[in-house]
Amino acid sequence: MAVRTEDALEADWARPPVQLSSPDTVKSGEVTIAWIMSPPSANSGGHQNLFRFIDFAEKAGHICKVYFYTSTPVIVNPKDMRAMMRESGGYPDVRASMEMLDRRKGVDDSVQAIFATGWETAYPAFLDKSTARRFYFVQDFEPGFYPLGSESILAENTYRFGFHGITAGGWLSQKLHDEYGMKTDHFDFAVERSLYSVTNTSPRTEIFFYARPVTPRRGFEIGIMALEEFAARKPEITINLAGYDVSRWKIGFPHKNLAGVDVPALNEIYNRCAAGLVISATNMSLLPLELMSAGVAPVVNDAPNNRLVSDNPYIDYVASSPGAIADRLVEVVERADATERAVAMSESLDGLTWERSGEQFVDAFERAMRG
Repeated sequence: MAVRTEDALEADWARPPVQLSSPDTVKSGEVTIAWIMSPPSANSGGHQNLFRFIDFAEKAGHICKVYFYTSTPVIVNPKDMRAMMRESGGYPDVRASMEMLDRRKGVDDSVQAIFATGWETAYPAFLDKSTARRFYFVQDFEPGFYPLGSESILAENTYRFGFHGITAGGWLSQKLHDEYGMKTDHFDFAVERSLYSVTNTSPRTEIFFYARPVTPRRGFEIGIMALEEFAARKPEITINLAGYDVSRWKIGFPHKNLAGVDVPALNEIYNRCAAGLVISATNMSLLPLELMSAGVAPVVNDAPNNRLVSDNPYIDYVASSPGAIADRLVEVVERADATERAVAMSESLDGLTWERSGEQFVDAFERAMRG
């Protein structure tokens, strides 16, 4: 499992450690923040977004320290990690120190706030011997990543640790507050307009599917069923599958397997597409707003976890049925006003900047930290 057995055994949320009863308060000035995270990879969107907010914290004057936590014997070399992040193109250049977390030693004595950043990292954050104030940077409802069982229960337990949650979007904030009694704030989803923009105002003859068969919450099988029907009805439209190498999967229609795509290459792909299918069974993906910024109509399964994150009228919400999804994709590629709509949907995102989301995050953090 992602969490170390000994950490899961020791962490009893019903009997919180004494150091959590009187957390640190910093009335003004800089705060030293420890961020406990699993080791990032080059194409991990969750880690890229996490480091975006570490960057915002640093720009607000705070000191950040990154601690890598894993249940495997892997040892992360900070120098190699920085090199990977520089080469990826999706990570900001942060000043934060980086090291492996030694659970026996804990975070540095200077740390005044600790952020858990994934359910497995909430355990070492809970158990750390410091009196640092505990926060939880929550990007998704992680119990939903697993079948009902041990891992889903262990993930769900972390929402009862008493941490202050700062969540990606309003759905998570409401859910964690209402169902688990967490103190929560949230920041809005946004899009990097310098990366995604409309460069093609000609008719588009392709579509895009965020295809990740290894990530069940992305509804790969439902998407493939819908696309099989779509391909039969619109064989002239090129179907792009991106997000994971699907060459080992039997897919019964012509398609382009783009696998993992580096962020700088996405805008050119998006601008060839009229529609983008993004299925989310938990928190909404960042892709719908990125697609819209490039003039692509996002087709998204209709559910509170998506609508409570964005109710933008240019998102094509559709019932979670393969047939209904296929119908909507056909409607989108046949729209007579597709070109004008592409420009309008991109312009509808004006003001949704990550800088604004960063301000929301820093404001929520500082309000909680100041006591």
